Amino acid sequence: MNFNKDENNTILIVDNIRSNLINLGDFFKNFGFEVLVAEDGESAVKIAEYALPDLILLDVILPGIDGFETCQILKNNLATQDIPLIFISTLTDKISTIKGLNIGAVDYITKPLENQELLARVNIHLRQHNLTKKLTKQNERLEIEIFYRQQIEEKLLSHSAALGESNNRYQELIQASGQIFYDWNLHTNDIKYGGNVERILGYSIAEILGGFNRWLELVHPEDRNLFNEEIERVLSTKDPFHLEFRLCRKDGTYITVENNGYIFLDFTGKVASMAGFVIDISEQQAALWKRKQAEQKIREQAALLNITTDAILVQDLSSQVQFWNKGAEHLYGWMAEEVLGKNSNQLLYRKQNCCQLKNIQKTLAESGSWQGELHQVTKQGQEMIVASRWTLVNDEEGQAKSILIVNSDITEKKQLEAQFLRAQRMESLGTLASGIAHDLNNALTPIMMTMQLLGAKLPDEKSHQWLAIMETNVKRAADLVKQVMWFSRGYVGNFKTLQVRDLISEIENIIKQTFSRAIEIRIDVPTQNLWNIFGDNTQLHQVLMNLCINARDAMPTGGILKISAKNFWVDSHYARMNIDAKVGSYIMISVADTGTGIPREIVDRIFEPFFTTKEVGKGTGLGLSTVLGIIKSHGGFVNVVTEVSKGAEFQVCLPVTQTIETDSKLCGDSELPSGHGELILVVDDEDSIREITKTWLEQNGYKAIVANDGIDAIALYTKHQQEISALLIDMMMPDMDGQTTINVLKKINPDIKIIGISGLASNHEMIKTLGNNVKTFLSKPYTSCDLLRNLQMVLNTK
Repeated sequence: MNFNKDENNTILIVDNIRSNLINLGDFFKNFGFEVLVAEDGESAVKIAEYALPDLILLDVILPGIDGFETCQILKNNLATQDIPLIFISTLTDKISTIKGLNIGAVDYITKPLENQELLARVNIHLRQHNLTKKLTKQNERLEIEIFYRQQIEEKLLSHSAALGESNNRYQELIQASGQIFYDWNLHTNDIKYGGNVERILGYSIAEILGGFNRWLELVHPEDRNLFNEEIERVLSTKDPFHLEFRLCRKDGTYITVENNGYIFLDFTGKVASMAGFVIDISEQQAALWKRKQAEQKIREQAALLNITTDAILVQDLSSQVQFWNKGAEHLYGWMAEEVLGKNSNQLLYRKQNCCQLKNIQKTLAESGSWQGELHQVTKQGQEMIVASRWTLVNDEEGQAKSILIVNSDITEKKQLEAQFLRAQRMESLGTLASGIAHDLNNALTPIMMTMQLLGAKLPDEKSHQWLAIMETNVKRAADLVKQVMWFSRGYVGNFKTLQVRDLISEIENIIKQTFSRAIEIRIDVPTQNLWNIFGDNTQLHQVLMNLCINARDAMPTGGILKISAKNFWVDSHYARMNIDAKVGSYIMISVADTGTGIPREIVDRIFEPFFTTKEVGKGTGLGLSTVLGIIKSHGGFVNVVTEVSKGAEFQVCLPVTQTIETDSKLCGDSELPSGHGELILVVDDEDSIREITKTWLEQNGYKAIVANDGIDAIALYTKHQQEISALLIDMMMPDMDGQTTINVLKKINPDIKIIGISGLASNHEMIKTLGNNVKTFLSKPYTSCDLLRNLQMVLNTK
């Protein structure tokens, strides 16, 4: 409030922000002040010269001349130099504060302003200013009175009663001011006191008499040097005295006071006395200290919040951001100054994801907290998933005030979870597919061999035509089973060093001749320094053809099909994000199209066997599952980048090799090798396979006995060990499987000759673990030629 109601206190407020002028103007008008405003320094100088306000509130940052220059102009002007001036500024550094005080300001207050504190400081300086004016006027009056007393001393003596009455009124004024008034005579070193000495210090006036030395005893020991330095400065410069220091009360406690004094000269121009007033500012200092402590605590807490890698933000109930820590800056890419005061929903969420926020608001209103997963976007538009914790913050009255949100980036974790679940699902489907392949191969093997027997028994041409039709369809079925084997990652290919450039060139020739002219083919393969890979040419040929055909089908009206290859290094971060990737060098072969793209909801299912989006009769659903199986069998992995209506890109990554190999071909006799009466033990749990194999062996010069499981095989071998030349053993049998059977037989005879047979392509890994326990391996379905050639090779091996 305005404590100077007996005077018309006018305040000039200078600020280039109109809203600040309005707010401060209304605030001071409510407390009885007259308010003048200016938006720049030049206007402020003119208004001050014309209106001579009682106090000026001056912003430092102004258009044209700034606050500091404006202050210097005012202080150099005799008309305005004594007007108290308070800086209000956003500049919080000590240099600005010291500069402002040094050029004549009585105070320096930093924004944001605390209105009550500002009012208190304004009232203090107005009281000081008004009292100074009163003291100045009184001094002038006293000087006149002294002058007249010297001239007409007798006449002044007659008016002593009136002078005493005036002095009493003056003492009452000082007493009512709530301050200690002092008058220090430098010639005698005596100090006269007035005002509220006893209320402020607890001493009576008589108890503090004793001149300057007695006053110095009351000053806190740590402040005495500073006090003496200020006295010396004032006496030498004749400037006003101003100092805040601690005084000792009668009860031994210390209070903080503000001392403002003014020098008075004698007729010779020398310092005669210093008069002034002392104000108790302990409460203001305590409040200021508490505020600084609170600000320090807030800074410390903010520093702790900035250490964490989690994004921490505070928003009001209308989603306006109030706090944004360093973790949020790193996570989202938005700097704090960019988001404060803005709507977080518009910054962090796509429109289609905003619906999830309604349920959060409802839960917050009911329970005060919520946690879950949210889909958000960064400043660059990159989508991410966060684990989010929301807490409702209430004010002192228990009313909802704001929302504290802590977000942790779990995008990488969710991607790995999705890959892991997909891998589990694919593994389960692979197990199912392997079982189907095993059963189909067991069924196709006797069919294949029976057709060859019938071909020898049926001489007429018509029968051979029918058998040819059957053989063609059996081979088609075998090829289908082979695709399933590739999916289950068990097919044994003819691996050798390959140049990717040659592989892509072959595909380019095929698709340019067979694809529609509406599809533009683009090839981007480096001519030099492209690494080599180690793989099966036929399988990788099928991979690229499958991907190109899918790309073609995704562009029914035409488009661009691009095949590219590049050297690619997988680092540890990339390997963590892709469950099948390992740190090392890869070749990345990309097949990209500008077609319809793949919807996000089915991307995780496209590699499942028999899953297809094509119409009935236009796809088996084995194309991409075959691609995945072949690539995994080569130690590689496949990534998909797609956007609906813009196209899809399949990135095939294969580990590199620096070895260069030359192709070699095996030549064999055109006639099937025959036996010479050797006894062969055939071990298989399928009756049809045992019988047809036994028949073929017997028709080609061998003797054969059969066993339906491992236990039966061990018994027969023990009985006919000397006669048996070799064994054909199925790896998948009930009771005792092929591996266990082989291990037991090797203990009976370490030199035994064994051919492993299986309908599961994955058994080649098991054969590798057997080392030299088997001589060779046959995959079902096999032909009589395969059987007889491998048997002859094993028998001829020492």
